Amino acid sequence: MSEITEPDIVLVEDNPNDAEITIRSLKKHHLANKLVWLKDGVEALDFLFARGEYTDRDANNLPRVIFLDLKLPKIDGMEVLAEIRNNDITKKIPVVVLTSSKEEQDVVGTYDLGVNSYIVKPVEFENFAKAIADVGFYWLVTNTSPTT
Repeated sequence: MSEITEPDIVLVEDNPNDAEITIRSLKKHHLANKLVWLKDGVEALDFLFARGEYTDRDANNLPRVIFLDLKLPKIDGMEVLAEIRNNDITKKIPVVVLTSSKEEQDVVGTYDLGVNSYIVKPVEFENFAKAIADVGFYWLVTNTSPTT
């Protein structure tokens, strides 16, 4: 469980290697000071909606961006995205899918649910690290999101 209750980034990733690359790349570019890593869909929804082990967290402290894998245990990324978009409090949070899936049905399905960006994880370490740094910089520094 993370001790950060007001994150800039929520990373929902079950693969420890992909999570480590993501976190390292963001740290290298000074973008991971307030990052929460959640390892499955249930934990992600519990964190975002202040349920389960996160009931003490203020659900109004929203992340600036969510990096979401699709292939997650317990509840998959599509269901997580659907719940985020179906809630008035969380529906405007930018969600970036980071996945190994190139399946057209996954791309179309996530866009139908309102994903902001769909990125297929590059296989090579350097390309993956650069893609993470670029997307982190864009969503945390360049992009302007609504305040409510």
